Amino acid sequence: MLPVVALVGRPNVGKSTLFNVLTRTRDALVHDLPGVTRDRHYGVCRLAAAPFVVVDTGGLVDHAEGIESQTARQAGFAIDEADVVLLTVDARDGLLPTDRAILDRLRRASKPMLLIVNKVDGLDEHGALAEFAALGVASALPVSAAHGRGVTPLLVALEALLPKAEIDPLAVLPDEGIRVAIVGRPNAGKSTLVNRLLGEERVIASDVPGTTRDSIRIALERDGKRYTLIDTAGIRRRARIEDAVEKFSVIKALQSVDAAHVTVLMLDAREGVADQDTALIGHVLESGRALVIAVNKWDGMDKYQREQCVASLSRKLEFATWARQVFISALHGSGIGELMKAVNRAYASANHKFTSSELTRALEAAYQGYQPPLVRGHSPKLKYAHPGGSNPPTIIIHGSRTKHIAEGYRRYLENFFRKRYRLEGTPIRIEFRDSENPFAGKRNELTEGQQRRRSRMIRNAKRGKH
Repeated sequence: MLPVVALVGRPNVGKSTLFNVLTRTRDALVHDLPGVTRDRHYGVCRLAAAPFVVVDTGGLVDHAEGIESQTARQAGFAIDEADVVLLTVDARDGLLPTDRAILDRLRRASKPMLLIVNKVDGLDEHGALAEFAALGVASALPVSAAHGRGVTPLLVALEALLPKAEIDPLAVLPDEGIRVAIVGRPNAGKSTLVNRLLGEERVIASDVPGTTRDSIRIALERDGKRYTLIDTAGIRRRARIEDAVEKFSVIKALQSVDAAHVTVLMLDAREGVADQDTALIGHVLESGRALVIAVNKWDGMDKYQREQCVASLSRKLEFATWARQVFISALHGSGIGELMKAVNRAYASANHKFTSSELTRALEAAYQGYQPPLVRGHSPKLKYAHPGGSNPPTIIIHGSRTKHIAEGYRRYLENFFRKRYRLEGTPIRIEFRDSENPFAGKRNELTEGQQRRRSRMIRNAKRGKH
C-alpha cells in the first residue's frame, strides 16, 4: 500500500486547501465557514519523489457533540491508519488551547508528526513559528496553502518520514473500476448505503438532513469486481438552497453524475417520488449516464403502503421505465445484492459494443415492422446505421428526409433496439443524418449520340408547330 498522510487540526485552519494543493485537484470543498469538511476525504499526492495518500479530515473541537462527535470519530480513524500526521494550525489565530488538546491526542497515538503553520502570508514567519514553539514540536514548517508557498519544504520533510511503498503506485490509481454515483434528496440513505456496502463506518450517516457535504470517492471490491463509490450531498430544490456551502455541495454532486458510469438514485419509499427526484433523473438523462433506482426504507412498510409506493413509481417514472427499480433497506442490508447486480447490468448495457452490419439489419427489421409517417406525401427512407459511441450507446442512422421524422418514431426505434439487444438501465441516443445526393451540383453531360437525338427532337417539335 501507499503510505498515508493525515491532515488534522481545528476547523477552518486550511486543511482542505492544503489537501487540494497536494493532490492537484479541487476535490475537497473549501469555504470560510468552519466545519465544512466532515468525512474523510482521500487523494493521491504525486508531487514528491514517491506518491502517497493524503487524507483530509474534519476540524476537531472541544466538547464535540452530535455531528461534531462523528466528525471526530472519522478524524480518529484517519489518525489510526496514517503513517505521518500533519497537525495544521492557523498563524493568524495564534496558539489556542484546542491546538494543545489535539497535540496531546496525537502524542498518545505515537505517530510521526509535522507541525504545519498555515496562513503565514503577510506575516513574519519567524514570529509565527516562535509562538507555536511552545508546543514542543521539533519540525514546524511555515506554509501558505492558499498561495502554494512552503509546499516544497513540506514534501522534503515528508519524504524523510514516510515508509517506502510496497507495491507499484500505478496499481492504486483512483477511480478504478465502475464509478457509481449515489445521489438523491437529503436524508434518503445515501451514506448508510455506502457504509453497508463497505461493511464499515466510512462516512457519517445521520438522521439530520444535509450531513454529507463533500462528494466522497471510495474504492470497493465486491464479488471480484472493482467499483468506485461516490457518496454525494443531498440535492434539494434550488429555491430552498440558501447556504453557499450547500450550493457548492449540490454542484459537486451533479458533477459526480457526469463523472460516473452508473448513477444510483436513492428514493425514500415512505415519501414517494417528489418533483426533485424526477428533476434529478432528467439531469442523469441529459448526462447520458446509466441509471438504477434504489427505493430505500422498504422495510417496515405494510402491504397497502407498498402498493401505494409502487403505483407512485409507475405513474411518475413512466418516462424512465428502462431504469431498473430495486427495493432495498440500506440500514439492514436487504436487496443490496440485487442492487449491485442491477448496477453491473446497467454498466454492461451502457458499454455494449455494436457492429454496423448488425445495426443495419436491426434497422431494416424495425423499418419493415413500422414505417415512419408520411411527410408531404413522401415516406422518410432509413438506409443504414452504425455505432456512434458508448455510455450512452449512440446509434447513427442515415437516410433521406430524416429531419422530418416524428419524436414518436424515434422512441419506437429506441424501444426496438433496447428490446433486441436487451439493454437495461441505460438511455439510448439516436442521431439521424440525411444522406447526401451524389449527383448534387453536377451537370449532366450528354454524349454525342444524345446530343444528335436532342437536336432532332427540337427540329421535329418546331416543324410540328408550323
